[in-house]
Amino acid sequence: MLHTVNKSPFQNTTLESCIRFVRPGDVILLLEDGVLAAQAGSAKSALLEEAMGKCEIYALEADLKARALKELVPGVKTTDYSGFVDLVEQHTTHSWL
Repeated sequence: MLHTVNKSPFQNTTLESCIRFVRPGDVILLLEDGVLAAQAGSAKSALLEEAMGKCEIYALEADLKARALKELVPGVKTTDYSGFVDLVEQHTTHSWL
């Protein structure tokens, strides 16, 4: 399953809720303000590092650039819009709103 998270992890608990339901082999895609969780050294770094033990985590490149984020939590992969489409084609999608 592909889980998309577009809300800031510093303003709500969407990311934490998502991670509670992630199963091995799932994928989380951070987009829009959700990419803020991917910033290395943030208060959410440990949460992402723990989640990567059971799933892959991607962050949308365009949203990282729009927010000037450069240093990511080790292991977070980046993807462009084409890669986003590929992920949607490969997985059932659940959007966390």
